[in-house]
Amino acid sequence: MLIKTMAGVLVLALAACDPQRIAELEEGVSSEADVRARFGEPETIWDGAGGERILEYNRQPAGQKNYMIGIGPDGRMTSLRQVLHPGTFAKVRPGMTAQEVRRLLGKPMKKTPYALKNEVAWDWRYLEPPNQSMVFTVWFGPDERVLRTGSGPDLEAPEHQGR
Repeated sequence: MLIKTMAGVLVLALAACDPQRIAELEEGVSSEADVRARFGEPETIWDGAGGERILEYNRQPAGQKNYMIGIGPDGRMTSLRQVLHPGTFAKVRPGMTAQEVRRLLGKPMKKTPYALKNEVAWDWRYLEPPNQSMVFTVWFGPDERVLRTGSGPDLEAPEHQGR
């Protein structure tokens, strides 16, 4: 339990530094080396359109953000997006593959199998403006395609503890 708590504190400390890191980067000017110097090694590197590479910086399971940072063929940062918000969630549609969802939202906080229903639920923590801790869930069928999605309060968030 102590290790889990320390890991959570470390993730929150890293996430607290994100606004400063982001402010130090500029699209079209900052290099991949600049991004890595501020954010470290990415969780995953995705191939993008036209030779772009997308660096995924995941703040799950304790954080509420996932960043996708685009690096163009010239090695310069083309975009920096925080993807865990309702606008991105609306792009998740029934029939999408698990890989497509993973690429869109980043690594989930957790995956929960439901053997009797032959489904798996993936959860991501996020912050609903102005400051409501929420969880977005995607349910996949046995073919690893989206069946449905939903959002609800993050019952493990500090504001829900002790109730």
